[in-house]
Amino acid sequence: MRIIDRYIASGVLLTAVIGVLILSLVLVLGNIFKELLNVLINNPDVPIATVLAFMALVLPFSLTFTIPWGFLTAILLFFGRMSADSELVALKSNGVSIPRICMPVFAIAIALSAVCFWINADVAPRAEQAMTRAVVDIATNNPISLFRADEVVDQFPDRRVYVGGKDGNHLKNILVFEINEDQYPTKMVFAREGVLTPDIENSRLLLRLFDARFEQRDDKNPSDLSKIQQGIVMQEGVFPLQLDKFLKNAQSKSRRLSSYTLPELFDLLSKTDGKKHLETLVEFNKRFSIALSCIAFALIAIPLGVTTHRKETSVGFGLSIVVAFSYFFFFIMADTFRGNAAAFPQFLIWIPNLLFITIGIWLFVRLAKR
Repeated sequence: MRIIDRYIASGVLLTAVIGVLILSLVLVLGNIFKELLNVLINNPDVPIATVLAFMALVLPFSLTFTIPWGFLTAILLFFGRMSADSELVALKSNGVSIPRICMPVFAIAIALSAVCFWINADVAPRAEQAMTRAVVDIATNNPISLFRADEVVDQFPDRRVYVGGKDGNHLKNILVFEINEDQYPTKMVFAREGVLTPDIENSRLLLRLFDARFEQRDDKNPSDLSKIQQGIVMQEGVFPLQLDKFLKNAQSKSRRLSSYTLPELFDLLSKTDGKKHLETLVEFNKRFSIALSCIAFALIAIPLGVTTHRKETSVGFGLSIVVAFSYFFFFIMADTFRGNAAAFPQFLIWIPNLLFITIGIWLFVRLAKR
């Protein structure tokens, strides 16, 4: 039996590794275009090493889906071929039952579920945090690229800057709003021209404005329009824009729940309420639920692979797409309704496992009795 166990385990594992590599490559490239396209357009001189490092950071997040999907595809292909070549019939005629044949597959499924849980709970969130920092670092590698024509730069917590036109570091038709802690504008500056100079040593940008006109509001009551002071003119002035504030603000605004590790999510549950608490609870349950996908796929893929009785690769891939899409569709729905308490998304996230494991057990018992 050890020879048979090694044969089945090696066959499933080898096919699963190939499937995971192919699927991960597709998802990694897709995430690179999604996250880096705008950054690369505005920073064409980004080193290839930086792009490769970003790919490595995207990989753990992709493995959350590609490991179960690749494992599912491997089982369908391997058992479909064994069934078509009558290898299962030969084993059964020698007294080896279907449950005994499948023991190596279930052992692999349990091991992969543990790996997926580790990735979901710790590795993928930390990689996403690093990925967010990498995107910000790429964008701020050439700080002048943050300012684009006919766009508002709102990443600075105490500034809003609009640039009408741009030629290198020379800007035209500039509007600068200074914002207080309550998000009220306290000062507005308009200038026909300006020059943007990076001051990397002090982690800031120097916005030098020419022929500028000011509008000053009352510091204590900026909403009182009767206290606005207008007509202030300045031939030349410099506005410092702190990059450390930009980095802190960009990272805090862009942090998603998927970037929290499991202990951080648990801690966040005790600090939130209402909609935010529900969303955090759904994400917390998702880490456990999606880790069981390998076991659910093993139970349902073995009967499907045997009953198709085909060894064509296209059939196995087709079945894997249908099964994987059906399974992950419930996770997409739970994410969609994660803020809707009436939909009970914290329970909806467990439906795919309950459904697939129940159907898989039923199909597997029927197969074992044949």
